[in-house]
Amino acid sequence: MRKLAVLFLVVLSACSSQPNHLGNPLLWPVNAVSNAFGNANYAATRGKVEVFVKTNHPALVADLRAGGGPALTQAFDIAQTPQPVRGPHTLQMQSDLSLYETNIAALITAIMVVSDP
Repeated sequence: MRKLAVLFLVVLSACSSQPNHLGNPLLWPVNAVSNAFGNANYAATRGKVEVFVKTNHPALVADLRAGGGPALTQAFDIAQTPQPVRGPHTLQMQSDLSLYETNIAALITAIMVVSDP
């Protein structure tokens, strides 16, 4: 009896047109597969950015100090950051330069936070 009530509730909530944070339960399997691919792509991109930042950290810090440069451009290219976002984000990153000089993980996160999904 309990299984029937839960099934009825799931089917009933799938018919709702009201917004909710869980979405349509009938689409959960599709969303799970879609999220798995998205997460795998993000993880691969983040891995490439992490290797690049660890390899080129001094050059990236120098480029941030200068307001841009080839190492920072390449990092944004690897992260697939849209062109219109790069300039304003570089200015924002310059204000936190002392953090990025000592914390490589923070620099990786700052580069990835504006990457194209």
